Amino acid sequence: MSDITEKHEDAPTLRQIQTAESVLLPISKDTFEKLYLTPKHPAVAGDIRKKVGNPTPISLLGFLVAATPNAFITMGWRGAGEKGAAILPAFIFFGGFVQILGGIGEWIIGNTFTCAIFFTYGTFWIVQGTSLMPFFATGLLYSETGNAMEGMTSPGYNATVGFYFVALTILTFVYLICSIRTNICLCGALFLLVITLGLFSGTYFQLALGEAALAHRLQYAAGAFNLALCIPIWHIFIAQILDAVDFPFAVPVGDLSTVIPGRSQRVRRDNQV
Repeated sequence: MSDITEKHEDAPTLRQIQTAESVLLPISKDTFEKLYLTPKHPAVAGDIRKKVGNPTPISLLGFLVAATPNAFITMGWRGAGEKGAAILPAFIFFGGFVQILGGIGEWIIGNTFTCAIFFTYGTFWIVQGTSLMPFFATGLLYSETGNAMEGMTSPGYNATVGFYFVALTILTFVYLICSIRTNICLCGALFLLVITLGLFSGTYFQLALGEAALAHRLQYAAGAFNLALCIPIWHIFIAQILDAVDFPFAVPVGDLSTVIPGRSQRVRRDNQV
């Protein structure tokens, strides 16, 4: 017994080790920006974030799995095309449902901005996928013969879809303005997304006018900008996944929250003066 006691006394004492989960909170502003893509808000309590995982990478991976191949499909590389009909389930489940699940997680922990973003583009991918399914027959009313596929090539159908992309362009521009207080990667991605959606809108308007050649060029440009915007999103996703496992080094995303002070920060600064 005495030998065992001596061995225990000689052994090093137990010490607390920070796991990948415990290092997340409390966290600095720049780390918070990288993890949640939204500035810290004084009205949102941080306790819930200690009990649940970070939902942001979930939505990012959903977006990337849908948007990355869509860029190549839009440009028609290696014969890809037909609006990605071969991977409609990926559009609906990865791009749609996975993003919305992540958006629900953002809503639960109080991140309104990222919640709105993921709900918006999650729903976009569901619409993108279901509009090509025969069950929904979105072109039916645009065809005199009752052929839904024929109706989807009509000027009225293309003009209508063009205005849908106009609305998305305006909404994304609003998100772009808000993202000035997040980080460089997200701000850059939204800037490129505004151009992408605008080009898609122009593509459909030109198809409605019968300008197929110009529409094709606009579509190719939209695919190129689509691919470009995926690059900063991949960067954010990699940065967050590395942080999730407490990787030895951090990948910066370019914190902007301190560049443009928020209203609450200005009020607090004025009160201190």
